Amino acid sequence: MAISAADVKKLHDQTGAGMIDCKRALEEAGGNFEEAVAILRKKGIRVATKRGAKATSQGLVHSYIHAGGQVGVLVEVNCETDFVARTDDFRTFCEEVAMQIAAMRPRWVAPEDVPEEALEREREILREQALAEGKPPQVVDKMVEGRLRKFYEENCLLKQPYIRNDSQTIEDLLNDLMAKTGERVAVRRFVRYQVGEEIG
Repeated sequence: MAISAADVKKLHDQTGAGMIDCKRALEEAGGNFEEAVAILRKKGIRVATKRGAKATSQGLVHSYIHAGGQVGVLVEVNCETDFVARTDDFRTFCEEVAMQIAAMRPRWVAPEDVPEEALEREREILREQALAEGKPPQVVDKMVEGRLRKFYEENCLLKQPYIRNDSQTIEDLLNDLMAKTGERVAVRRFVRYQVGEEIG
């Protein structure tokens, strides 16, 4: 059955799980929300269930300047209450995320933030590479989707391997924090500056 973007967003808002994970869970559950939440949990994706009605309107704008003052990051991380925003766990997460951005130069927060034109351009490059490798046309599209995962890991903050422990992603850290605090937490936006970098 076809799963609508609105349903995916609803499950994402309810659980705090990643959009792609939500879409897959809904497809597997045939559109049943309770079953989709159970599927997410069985797969080890921590969910902040029944928190969907609460807005993530609190939080922090955290700044990080890398040693030597050549790289700087501002990142906005949101949560539900000011109480959580003041905790050491939340502040530590903000610092770790800012350091990740400084080191790994993500372009977007999550795969769903990648503009369609950038995604199409990447798909076209990957398609041409696969064809140049002599792959049969019927398997090229599957290969392209598989290789897109690597593109997301390199360019989307939440999908990047964590710089301190590459067996975890930043999304894993986020899910751990939500499990600890019992609140939805979201990395809303960031900007990274580097001395001498082209503005554009």
